[in-house]
Amino acid sequence: MSDLARRPADPIVGRTVAHESAALHVTGRAMYTDDLAVETMGVLTAWPVQSTHTHARVTLDVLPAYGVPGVVRVLTAEDVPGVNDAGVKHDEPLFPVEAMYHGHALAWVLGETPEAARLGAAAVEVTYEPLPSIVTLDEAIAAESFQGAQRTLARGDAAAALADAPHVFEGVTAFSGQEHFYLETHAALARIDSEGQVFVESSTQHPSETQEIVAHVLDLPSHQVTVQSLRMGGAFGGKEMQPHGLAAIAALGASVTRRPVRLRLNRTQDLTMTGKRHPFHISWRVGFDDDGLLQALEATLTSDGGWALDLSEPVMSRALCHVDNAYWIPNVHVVGRVAQTHKTSQTAFRGFGGPQGVFLIEDILGRTAPALGLDPAELRSRNFYAPGQDTPYGQVVKDAERMPAIWQLLRAEARVDERQAEIAAFNAEHDDVKRAIAMTPVKFGISFNFTAYNQAGALVHVYKDGSVLINHGGTEMGQGLHTKMLQVAATALGVPLTQVRLAPTRTDKVPNTSATAASSGADLNGAAIKNACEQIKERMTGVAAGLLGTDPDDLVFAGGQVSAPHLQRSVSFAEVASVAYFSRVPLFAAGYYRTEGLSWDQERMTGSPFKYFAYGAAAAEVEVDGYTGAYRLRRVDIVHDVGDSLSPQIDRGQIEGGFVQGAGWLTLEDLRWDTSDGPGRGRLLTTSASTYKLPSFSEMPDDFRVHLFADAREDGAVYGSKAVGEPPLMLAFAVREALREAVAAFGEAGRSVELSSPATPEAVFWAIEAVRAALPVAR
Repeated sequence: MSDLARRPADPIVGRTVAHESAALHVTGRAMYTDDLAVETMGVLTAWPVQSTHTHARVTLDVLPAYGVPGVVRVLTAEDVPGVNDAGVKHDEPLFPVEAMYHGHALAWVLGETPEAARLGAAAVEVTYEPLPSIVTLDEAIAAESFQGAQRTLARGDAAAALADAPHVFEGVTAFSGQEHFYLETHAALARIDSEGQVFVESSTQHPSETQEIVAHVLDLPSHQVTVQSLRMGGAFGGKEMQPHGLAAIAALGASVTRRPVRLRLNRTQDLTMTGKRHPFHISWRVGFDDDGLLQALEATLTSDGGWALDLSEPVMSRALCHVDNAYWIPNVHVVGRVAQTHKTSQTAFRGFGGPQGVFLIEDILGRTAPALGLDPAELRSRNFYAPGQDTPYGQVVKDAERMPAIWQLLRAEARVDERQAEIAAFNAEHDDVKRAIAMTPVKFGISFNFTAYNQAGALVHVYKDGSVLINHGGTEMGQGLHTKMLQVAATALGVPLTQVRLAPTRTDKVPNTSATAASSGADLNGAAIKNACEQIKERMTGVAAGLLGTDPDDLVFAGGQVSAPHLQRSVSFAEVASVAYFSRVPLFAAGYYRTEGLSWDQERMTGSPFKYFAYGAAAAEVEVDGYTGAYRLRRVDIVHDVGDSLSPQIDRGQIEGGFVQGAGWLTLEDLRWDTSDGPGRGRLLTTSASTYKLPSFSEMPDDFRVHLFADAREDGAVYGSKAVGEPPLMLAFAVREALREAVAAFGEAGRSVELSSPATPEAVFWAIEAVRAALPVAR
């Protein structure tokens, strides 16, 4: 076992502990970015002037805004001392001369109050010169409207294998995006201190990149800009790239007025101005042999990137890397391209393209299983990776044997075989209500595809009284990262959890951080914290050995004590810290970690981009009403591999939450834009919770069971743990596949069912009507 994975006796990691801010959350005392703004004296509010056209050249007259009482300044491109751009690709002008989507921010008004700023924005006069617009993926494909690089993932000879395959199918798989709908909308607060330093509080998953964008807009070096992320009220990827421009607006306003500036999007603004999960259109051909084994896959994946690139290219790369999911496909040729449309610039969302890639192969297997005469679960399990096989991009699938083991455990824990018999009996007795149970797996690669991001830093302080303060580069968005980091530090130093405190994430404490994304927050930052703690512990060991009169190798740090068990003597951690200080032994350290063993050629789409794979499987049972298409999720069973969990309660919460969010994307959340040729063309229609359906208690499974896969230590990760943020979202495909099988039960056996996405009750109803219409006419 590696030193990184080894755990001491009675560690703090692995214990069930509450989220470190749980009490603050439930009592309302947790502070968020805009709470800090409200308490800031003399703060101005920024309000956007939003485009009412989807695509148009614009001319602004801002003078009328100054006639509104309380308006202090209207920010335009003329105020920018540096680069007028909010992105890293330099394709997102902060103040555009061409509106690229309905709701695009054209200018920002600063007011003494939110109402003054709102009225001032409404007073700005905008002249539009309308231009043609592309709103749908089909329109973009027809117009060949693409942006960024096209990528190809290839292995073997897919065309030849398809020509030889005895069973070949083809089709189109298309599915919608998803709105993040985090509880806390985008927010920033900026102020300039007496030394000219720019300090920005931002609800951001990537403080260092926010710092860089603010610096290049203000034409400053990064050391003159400090970004802090106290905590976020949810993010799910939506605050990885898109907070940067908003923070830059607040910082620009503060720089121009020399007053603090707050910016918080209301819910409608957040929905109309910020990116979503990428919708995809995929055309495909697939071949099987007579035993149902996959022989070849050809596909063209087209994502809707919206008006600017944002993170669309790496999202597509990860989608291509996950078209195999848990299955061996010997011959593959898949192409990925990003469409440009006149909509919000789509962005990261939990899974970062992985769910879209998995969607393809799961849809294919669900649609083709009846034609192959196989139970869908059997078809899936026959195609699982075997040990020694590698992915289409050339990475050996480590621990491939875990997937069949998880599959069999799930089948037993969920009593799948028994329940299938019960369901068959139920369906035989009920013409207008049908049930079904489906199983789906997930194999998800953990690490950033962009290799440079796979590094992290930390700063740990031990004070003379033995108390500990940790800083790290990860951000807390409710997922429990900070809780795990406290457990890691307490374990590494051998002190109680109450002896450790965590400071807010700041760019002046840990520089050049990566985004808290790719499910790598605990892996990267935990290893960096562990490294810093071990440096301090090694120094303290020499001091303690002198105090106890023993060899340093004989010492044990645990429970706030440093002991020499063979001498039955101990001294407190605090006493060792005090003596170390007076002995001039440093009690602080900068920790660092870089993920080893990674290689990735982005151009050729080959290499080993992932440290390891996370595995899991879910079984979902549904009941569908044949009259309305309404359905109920009766039971969900999950077996998931989290390695040796750092914090089991946190991990269970992530598994449950990820699954529910995935089920929302696949079955409920239906983003709609106006695609007419009228004046509202391109306008987002689902602009509130009343028109955009989110999962609620009524959509929860009646019976929800989560089982953590045992004996699953990951030797290459901190204390043997595995990432858990993103992989569980893809377990929700079990719900969609159960709906497909329930719909099929209304028709003739062996008929393939095509199911729209999201599989809303309306979509399920029309799918039922289609299978009923195909029934043979009784004579």
